[in-house]
Formats: sequence, C-alpha cells, structure tokens
Amino acid sequence: MNPDAFEELKWRGMVFDYVEGVQDLLVREKVTIYNGFDATADSLHIGHMVPLIALARLQRYGHHPIALAGGGTTMIGDPSGKAAERKLLSREEIEANVDSIKLQLAHFLDFDIKANPARVMNNADWLLNLNLVTFLRDIGKHFTVNQMINKESVKTRLEREEGLSFTEFSYMLMQSYDFLHLYEHEGCKLQTGGSDQWGNITTGVELIRRVNGGTAYGMVYPLITKADGSKFGKTESGSVWLSAERTSPYRFHQFWLNTDDRDAIPYLKYFTFLTQSEIRELEQAVADHPEQREAQRRLAREMTLMVHGAAELTKAEQAAQVLFGGALDGLTSMEIEDIFADVPSSTLPRERLSGLTIVDLLTECRVTQSKGEARRAVSEGGINLNNQRVSDAAIAVTVNDLLDGRFLVVRRGKKNFHLIKVVD
Repeated sequence: MNPDAFEELKWRGMVFDYVEGVQDLLVREKVTIYNGFDATADSLHIGHMVPLIALARLQRYGHHPIALAGGGTTMIGDPSGKAAERKLLSREEIEANVDSIKLQLAHFLDFDIKANPARVMNNADWLLNLNLVTFLRDIGKHFTVNQMINKESVKTRLEREEGLSFTEFSYMLMQSYDFLHLYEHEGCKLQTGGSDQWGNITTGVELIRRVNGGTAYGMVYPLITKADGSKFGKTESGSVWLSAERTSPYRFHQFWLNTDDRDAIPYLKYFTFLTQSEIRELEQAVADHPEQREAQRRLAREMTLMVHGAAELTKAEQAAQVLFGGALDGLTSMEIEDIFADVPSSTLPRERLSGLTIVDLLTECRVTQSKGEARRAVSEGGINLNNQRVSDAAIAVTVNDLLDGRFLVVRRGKKNFHLIKVVD
C-alpha cells in the first residue's frame, strides 16, 4: 500500500479537485472525514460506491470516517446534477430509507476497529431542531446571494425554464451547516464527495472560517462515466442498486462482468482494494489476452463479494455458468427469471403437464414448428431440458422437472434458450 493516502487516491484516479493543503493534512495527522449520503431511496446504488469506498480506503490509512446519512437534508433535496426538482419525501419515508442505508454502510466501513472506528450519523439530529429565524440570523448572514447563484449547481438550474425553488436554493446552507456542526462537535476537518458537490463543500469550508476562524478542507472525486459515453451505473432496466431486492446479486455480478475493456482497469482502481501490482498484472492480461476478460472476472468477483458476501458470489458465478450449460439445480425463481430475462418465453398451464411428452412441449411452446421437427431435433441430440440432454422423444415431462416448482428451461443447440413458465 502506498504510504501516502493522497498519492494513493491520485494513482487510482480518484482526486478530481481539492482545497489546497489536503495533501499535507492527510500525511500530517489522522483526520476526521465525512461524506454525506442523502436518503432519497431505501438503497444506495453503485454511483455511491466511489465516495463510500474512498471513505473506507481513508479509514485503512488510519483516518476517522463519518458516513453522514441525510435524514435532514433529504427533506429539502439537493439540486446538484438534477434537471428538475426532486419529489419531496415524507419524514416517515426518509427515516425508513436512512435505516436501510445504515445497514449497507456496514458492508464497507469498519465499526469495530479500536483505533479509528467508523461512525454513521444522521443530520436530522441537528437540522430538524433548528429555529428558522435563529438559523437565518446566525448562519444565513454569512452567505451572499451573489456567491450562491455563481455555484455551478445553481447556475445550471437557473438557466432552465423550470428554475430553482427557494427550498432547493437553501440546500447549500444546510450542507454547509452540517460541516460546521461536525467541525465544532466532532473535530471534522475534511468533507469529501462527488465533483458535483464542489460548490456545496467549499461553501462549508468558508462558513467554518467565517464563524470559527477555523481551517477546514474539501476534496471531491470524479463523476464516473463509461468509455462509450453512457452514464455509469445505469442499464436498460435502470440503476444498479446495492440492495439484493432491487438488483439481484446475479444482475450485480453481470453488470461488472460486462464492463468494457477500456473501463475494466479504471474500475479496478476506483472500486477495489487490489494493490497496484495486482492491478498492473491484470492490465497486462487485458493487453495480452482481452478475450479472456480476466480483469472483468476479477472485478465482478471482488465487487459481488464486497457487497453481497461469499455465498451470494458463489451463487452468482453458478448462475453465470448456466448459459454455458452449467447446472440449474438450487436456483431460485428470481435467479431463473434474471438469467433468462432476455430469452423467448411462454406460459403453460400446470394441468397440461399430465401426459405431456417432450415433443408436445417443444411444439406447444413453439420451440419447434411441428412434432416431426421436434422428433428430429431430439434424435439429433439438439434438445436439452433444464440443461440435461434429452435422448428419447417419448419421454414425459412432469412436475418433478420443474425448477423451483415454476419453470422449465429448454435449450435447442448451444445457445437457443426458451423459458417456460408453468402457471396455475
């Protein structure tokens, strides 16, 4: 491990911008650092992993991380990077989201280490108790409208027809107050975040200087994009979430496995704790044998293990082999639907299984156009049921063949799959 945390982050391409002095601060002392995570959903998504893993990385260098759940700021809604105002959530919705997010943070941060344990805090604990007049008098006087409207997140929205509500406009004050509160009560000197947070972070640095005469710092990470220009963390079905209920471990594993060759090494640097020498070896492997996708396989393994654990990694890797003829035993309905989401499918009434032969099944579900074609396909060894070769055209299909009591998977040839959903 590089002895210098700042240089390590730079090597990994993680440093987008920073307040001068951060590089010396991280070498000179063990710093309390915070990163905020607004509770706009009941799960974080992989876009949150850049600052979250960086926070975990800084903890490994002996610094003191605070993951700040935005139970208070989510009541307002951050305009940064948004083309229109967010839908405001109720206090009950936000509290439920915060509870879920806190559990996910524990996958990355160490709360048990004695020297520098991580902490999860909730800014609702101080923001929701503020008195409006007192806040405006004591805090608002340190901000000028001129200064605020020159921040990129505000300027962008003001240029749009929808404009910017006063509610969102005040978000900058709330986030700056968070930094001031943590500086005063927790000795926090450094705030980190994505590059879209630069304006909010530097405003907090300035507020601390004005109110306390203190010196605080900010550092921001790049917003990740794909080599093809598309948005990182998005698929055709939407965001890739850390919650297994929102994005299954199989889908999560597949997202990383399908990484473009051009992105594989940068992602290994951003998201994993592999050493520089390990990553250089994988970089060489990509250059020499890109078809083996060794970097992508290691990336998918590391990320799935980190987020979902060893048992789910094993199942995800098993599921990934299914499309290459691997065993289907033990897969759940959700996993089967995930694996075969993009193949042709049909439904079959459960009572129809009585007396049904493989030839009948192939014909009724339109895997073949006729029973004659079905018999020939079986005799030629081209039909698999649940990835098991079928050799007898007269064999009966029964409820005992159902996967998780609901599915049959037919494969014709090497790659032509058909998913049959048996319904009551």
